[in-house]
Amino acid sequence: MNFFRIIFLPITAPIKFIQNHFKATLLVLLLIFTFKNADPSAVEVANLQQINLTGAIMDASLILEDINKAKQDTNIKGVLLVVNSPGGAVAPSVEIAYAIKELNEIKPVVAYASGIMASGSYYASIWADTIIANPGSMVGSIGVIMQSVDASELMSKIGVKTQTVKIGEYKEAGTPTRAWNKKETQELNKVIKSTYDMFVSDVANARKLKVSNHKDYADAHIFTASQAKEVRLIDEVATISKAKTLLVKKSKVTKAVWNKKDKMEKFMEKVISTTISQIGMNTTTRLSAF
Repeated sequence: MNFFRIIFLPITAPIKFIQNHFKATLLVLLLIFTFKNADPSAVEVANLQQINLTGAIMDASLILEDINKAKQDTNIKGVLLVVNSPGGAVAPSVEIAYAIKELNEIKPVVAYASGIMASGSYYASIWADTIIANPGSMVGSIGVIMQSVDASELMSKIGVKTQTVKIGEYKEAGTPTRAWNKKETQELNKVIKSTYDMFVSDVANARKLKVSNHKDYADAHIFTASQAKEVRLIDEVATISKAKTLLVKKSKVTKAVWNKKDKMEKFMEKVISTTISQIGMNTTTRLSAF
């Protein structure tokens, strides 16, 4: 018996070790597999960051976190903002715009329109050092809108009535339970006009345009990439490779190493962003830069 035990010891000993140290063995094998298949650039320190702005802008928290990280990381020398968004709520669009402005004061930001850079997403991009648009992209739609529904007829048919106690003549302005009266519409128009004036003023300052000419480049006009360049909303019509090359040049890095997010982190961010967008899009009344 001892004879056979000695003969098979080279086989049984490793098996026994693995049984007794299963978790540790699994961890070691996982590490070996990870490093064996890892991209060599992954072990290098990243010096460039790509930040994606996609979908409807209803919440700015995730992208603001990315912008702040890039701002604080001294190894990151430049940021590429890739945009494919129809716009969204005014407040988060403004938040992103001014965060990009602050970031661009420290390190160069190149904004790239990969598909749609319209309304709120264009607002978010205006303070980038350079704006480049894909030849097939759509740019512009500088305008503001407030939407709601008039559900009074439906409510009447199903026998639903509202009861309201309020103080303030305009407290129900924007209600979906009835048609808005003249005074309420005028009140809401004041909000829209003020927001539009802010939008145009910031675009004019960022892009060195005249506010008095706003009907040429704003007024909710939608432009192709080449048309957007003609009215100076963008700087160049090109592909993303040109945008990356330009950022490398402006960042003055000798070798570009792009910061890559973990796949699970990217997936979770996409799920959260999509959920927030859907909730925001389904809100009854909203002030939007779409």
